[in-house]
Amino acid sequence: MKILLSIEHPAWAHQFRHMIRELEKKGHIIKVVAINKDRDLELLDIFNIEYDIISNTSGKNLFEKGIIFLKTTFKIYQISKQFKPDMYIGRASPMMSINSFLFRKNHIIFEDTEHSTFCLFIAKLFTDVIITPNCFKNNLGRKQFSVDAYKELFYLHPNYFTPNPNVLSELNLSTQDKFIILRFVAWDAHHDIGQQGIKGKIEFVKKLEKYCRVLISSEGKLDKELDKYKIVVSPEKLHDLLYYATLYVGEGSTTASECAILGTHAIYINTLRLGYTEEEETKYNLVYNFSDKNTMEKQAFDKALELLENKDLRNEGKKKRERLLKDKIDVTAFMIKFIENYP
Repeated sequence: MKILLSIEHPAWAHQFRHMIRELEKKGHIIKVVAINKDRDLELLDIFNIEYDIISNTSGKNLFEKGIIFLKTTFKIYQISKQFKPDMYIGRASPMMSINSFLFRKNHIIFEDTEHSTFCLFIAKLFTDVIITPNCFKNNLGRKQFSVDAYKELFYLHPNYFTPNPNVLSELNLSTQDKFIILRFVAWDAHHDIGQQGIKGKIEFVKKLEKYCRVLISSEGKLDKELDKYKIVVSPEKLHDLLYYATLYVGEGSTTASECAILGTHAIYINTLRLGYTEEEETKYNLVYNFSDKNTMEKQAFDKALELLENKDLRNEGKKKRERLLKDKIDVTAFMIKFIENYP
């Protein structure tokens, strides 16, 4: 079977890397198209996944995104005419949805982001199956199929991920050292418009470092004062670092969920709420969500100090992880079986 898949964010490169390889092992031909966003192309290169670039930017505002939407839809159309895919797969990409409809081919996606309203609107029109986590808060109708999984399990399930402590030596750390990973997002996605996270970044970092070493991962450019905290390691090693971290604090929900799956407690600071991070708080007590723009920075900081006072925080996190993993499926294996047996 010939399958077309799009990568439009670094998280998508992680999410589908193992699925691509497993499908190829089974004799399927996978063609990847990619939008250059953050470090997704670098990750694809590291994973030795070939791709066609359909845009060198994802756009900085609604007008730019609109133009890119039209251009990439046409580029995928051109690629589809030449490649002749039997199926389209991936996330809720409106450009892929439209092309699957134009070429009358099945489109199967996994989506976990409730506030991707435009992408989900197009998906409901043209996509055949929208697979979501059980904790997804929106009812997408007859095309929705729910599974007990998070997207981060595509690549962090123990069947695919084993933590490597070697990354710690690159940052002069050991497995005994306490450190916090702090993450800032770029705020350039269409669903980020009007939302916010940590406003006083410098002050927040300065306060945190009094209690623990702080390492920053950032999608956007940092203030010069914060450059010295930036993590300088290859992007595919970030998950190893998250596994050994004492705590995660940040604006990124995907990274918060990754930490939950790795057994690292996470504090998520963002006015956007998501079903999966809420479940990871209420069911597993691994993620703590703060979304009130007037109080979230103070509440998050207070929670961080509370957690850092717990000398057994890491061990407790790993025990909670075991429970989470027992509840969830190997979603990569599930998707491969679903794709091969559909319809």
